[in-house]
Amino acid sequence: MATPANTQDATDLLAKIIAFDTTSAKSNLDLIAFVQDYLDGHGIASTLVPNGDDKKACLFATIGEGEGGVGLSGHSDCVPVTGQSWTSDPFTLTERDGKLYGRGACDMKGFIACALASVPLFKSAPLAEPIHLLLSYDEEVGCLGVRPMIARLGQDLRRPRVVIVGEPTSMQVIDGHKCIDVFRTTVTGKEAHSSMPAIGVNAISAASKLVEEIDRMAAEVTKTENDPHFDPPYSTVMVAMVDGGTAPNIVPRNCDVLWQLRGLPGTKAKDISARLAAFADRALLPDMRAVAPNATVDTKTETAVPAFSAGPESEAVSLAMTLTGANRTCGVSYATEAGLFQDAGCPAVVCGPGSIEQAHSADEYVSKAQIESCLEFLAKLTDLMSA
Repeated sequence: MATPANTQDATDLLAKIIAFDTTSAKSNLDLIAFVQDYLDGHGIASTLVPNGDDKKACLFATIGEGEGGVGLSGHSDCVPVTGQSWTSDPFTLTERDGKLYGRGACDMKGFIACALASVPLFKSAPLAEPIHLLLSYDEEVGCLGVRPMIARLGQDLRRPRVVIVGEPTSMQVIDGHKCIDVFRTTVTGKEAHSSMPAIGVNAISAASKLVEEIDRMAAEVTKTENDPHFDPPYSTVMVAMVDGGTAPNIVPRNCDVLWQLRGLPGTKAKDISARLAAFADRALLPDMRAVAPNATVDTKTETAVPAFSAGPESEAVSLAMTLTGANRTCGVSYATEAGLFQDAGCPAVVCGPGSIEQAHSADEYVSKAQIESCLEFLAKLTDLMSA
């Protein structure tokens, strides 16, 4: 077997990557420039796929010749640290008791560091098929950044035969995840002086009835779905934010309700926004429009990340199971870019270092043992793909 990349090399790369504050609201270009320079130093060309205002970019690079191959996909952005209490600086990698602490260490800069540390190994191997690196942005806000890069696969970017998405799975093989549909329902009523509420239409009051209906539909889903491959074994529907009103002495004209569906693959709950609209038409709008003819309840999709279900014959899942030695797969309730790759014709699997339990939290970390496991995984991949 090929010798895995050095754990300290991966740790050093992780320290440099974590030092870039790539919170989704900020640019990732400094990190991408660092990766591009690193690859240039190993004689590997890369292609950038910028966003519309050139403040962010994906990076695509290929090691080896030929068509097909395996893509290693990771997102460069991370979630904010605002309001969290960290023991150490979240943007300075800190090692304590065999754990590497820092924002993004687990989700998912640890995987990126392992892939970069393995580049010399990939380059020195007699690869029969290429290995591709795919770094994206804005995964944490709806898997947005990877989409223009995926659109170019098979055109000016080589299409991988399979894609491994290195989200934190504790190196378990994940063959399915739920979708995420995020909705914003905007209620528009009519302002009035709070001493005469009957001549106004209270948007918050109407929104509260919508929240009750969303909760009712959520409870209904728990009783009609059961897929033990996932935890929980049903689709979930949840209200996340409510924002409305102007002042205590004004009948509120506007209210926004932000809510989401995390749906099982193939869930019938995908019609839930249409069902909420039907409820509003039937139970709310007639009374609202009797006072304010222009009153509205409008739902728009803010984000839609497709569910992922690899299927029993998946080439990508078979590959990951061979590399890990796993004899079973799991499903997860969080979403990844895997469904987007699958929808574009690239069989995908999710497998990477670190536990989702540490992701997004204060004192996020990835253990050095997980880094070592990932490096061994990539060394086995090198062997398997070598002529």
